Amino acid sequence: MSSDQPAQPENENTFAKRLLRIGTGDIIRIVVISILVGIILAALNVNPRRLWVDLFGTIGEAWARFISLLGDSVFWAIDYFLLGAVLVVPIWLVYRLLSSVGKR
Repeated sequence: MSSDQPAQPENENTFAKRLLRIGTGDIIRIVVISILVGIILAALNVNPRRLWVDLFGTIGEAWARFISLLGDSVFWAIDYFLLGAVLVVPIWLVYRLLSSVGKR
């Protein structure tokens, strides 16, 4: 006997079953990612209560803090680069001078 519809397996997972199937690994992954994101947001002084009330304002303030922190880090790196270069560059020049004289 032939039918117009192809035979479907009895244990077929529907979209809803696949969507609602949550394993232990999924829960652990969500917890770990939530903690990491929480640490990053805490470093940017984001208040979770304020985030719920004023999402875009809080994100804007966090972005401004991040840019400020990035700018401060660049200036910090430049200061220490110049401080180190005061000692390293003259030593390097003397080394190059002595090594080029020694090769003759």
